[in-house]
Amino acid sequence: MALYSEKVMEHFRNPRNVGVIENADGVGEVGNARCGDIMKIYLKIENDIVTDVKFETFGCGSAIASSSMATEMIRGRSIEEALGLTNQAVTEALGGLPPHKVHCSVLAEEAVRAAVKDYYDRQGL
Repeated sequence: MALYSEKVMEHFRNPRNVGVIENADGVGEVGNARCGDIMKIYLKIENDIVTDVKFETFGCGSAIASSSMATEMIRGRSIEEALGLTNQAVTEALGGLPPHKVHCSVLAEEAVRAAVKDYYDRQGL
């Protein structure tokens, strides 16, 4: 069995939604000091819907794939649905991650939540 699924490799080699959103409505940045991965998620929100999402990730292939998949999973969704994103859902959508790389999907979940929190803070909610 391969260490990484085809889906992980696809999102690592061809990540979706890479970049920065200027004047983003919410920005979340999280990191893992143990492995050195850093994720930053940018959200554009209109009428409580995530209309655009981008990411910048410094980290391993699993971190990049997790960021890419998470952005795909929340684009076009409500803020509440974005908040409901779990690391398990990201891992499943990627076809699994090795046990020692599951923390990457946790970072993706935390980055999305941090970006939504930033949006709420900016809105005074």
